[in-house]
Amino acid sequence: MGIGPGSLEDLTPRARRCVESADVVVGYATYVDLVRPIIKPGAKVIRGRMGGEVERARAAISAALGGSQVAVISGGDPGVYGMAGVVLEAATVDSADVCIDVIPGVTAATAAAARLGAPLSVDFAVISLSDLLTPWDLIEKRLEAASEGDFVIVLYNPQSKGRREPLAQAHSILLRHRHPETPVGIVRNAGRGGEEVEITNLERMLDSEIDMVTTVIVGNSSTLVLDGRMVTPRGYDLRSSR
Repeated sequence: MGIGPGSLEDLTPRARRCVESADVVVGYATYVDLVRPIIKPGAKVIRGRMGGEVERARAAISAALGGSQVAVISGGDPGVYGMAGVVLEAATVDSADVCIDVIPGVTAATAAAARLGAPLSVDFAVISLSDLLTPWDLIEKRLEAASEGDFVIVLYNPQSKGRREPLAQAHSILLRHRHPETPVGIVRNAGRGGEEVEITNLERMLDSEIDMVTTVIVGNSSTLVLDGRMVTPRGYDLRSSR
């Protein structure tokens, strides 16, 4: 299930009911902490580390096979760089006869877009810059294709203190296809405490504070900044319809 960007206010009613009724809650430690206030007393909590997704999936399946109602939590949406896929794969590989419901949540792309205005009104691509599970040459191909296709581009996992080269390379690729003045929205901690929202442009993008809790949205050739909001028009003729 997806817990959204982090605030309990952005948790869907269905997802909230899932957490509140669960006998066992399984998730990355940071996400468990975000929903801790609504975990019922006595529920077993299995907290994991980043990189321990397969281990958590199998622990959840084991608990479900034992008769427990289990909530496997993901930040954002469980099907967008989340736990849904690995849980479904593990259940198939292990021939586990369990009922699995995928409960959607508000993903970082739409949460950040809402803070910025309306940058995702047209076709867009979401690309993670993490090369832990995806080879960098494949990420580069996706960046090139999305840039050349004039998609609005959402960048997940842009950089950390020890991993700065991928964003710099992505920036170079984007500049080959986009005007330097292309609007770029940067949202840190979307929907959480300490949220920061900035609209800059492609040329100055790397001057901003960007880390692993940041979502970057790079506009397309039509994206504008209107009254301090980032907007990608859908193509309506507003002037002639007045």
